[in-house]
Amino acid sequence: MRIALKIYKGFIDLMAITSGLMLVWLMVGIVLSVLIRNLGGQPSAWFFVSTEYSLFYLTLLGAPWLVREQGHVHIELLTAMMPPKILSIHSRLVALGCVIICLVLAWKGFDLVQTNISRSDYDVRAFFVPKWILTIVFPITFLAMATEFSKFVFGENIMHVGEAGVHE
Repeated sequence: MRIALKIYKGFIDLMAITSGLMLVWLMVGIVLSVLIRNLGGQPSAWFFVSTEYSLFYLTLLGAPWLVREQGHVHIELLTAMMPPKILSIHSRLVALGCVIICLVLAWKGFDLVQTNISRSDYDVRAFFVPKWILTIVFPITFLAMATEFSKFVFGENIMHVGEAGVHE
């Protein structure tokens, strides 16, 4: 069990690192594209497509890590005024809602991937890219987010610390 947890944690870290690298590529790709245009050239269509896909992937790949690290955005104005017992119940219910939503999105994402594969759907712009390559990230990341949110439902820690401005 310990090894499985280590592998899972490493997988979440790997997705976050990949997300960070895509963010770097996004910056480099945009700078290069602008530089090429300013020098009178025409950047490859690959620049545009790869930066567009990076925006999509980096958002989803980094999300499970953000949940684990409590880096997601939430307003603690109300929770800062709650008594500890009510705060714990409220926070766990919010986390449970997040688990349910993530599981539904993972399931619908898996259905979408299956549909893309069965129909042989392609994203046709500069290149022919099988759509399942784009949509495979949905079930993986939303299932990982559901797992991370479930730690706040059943674990010792809760999502909300109850102190406004602590994480700023």
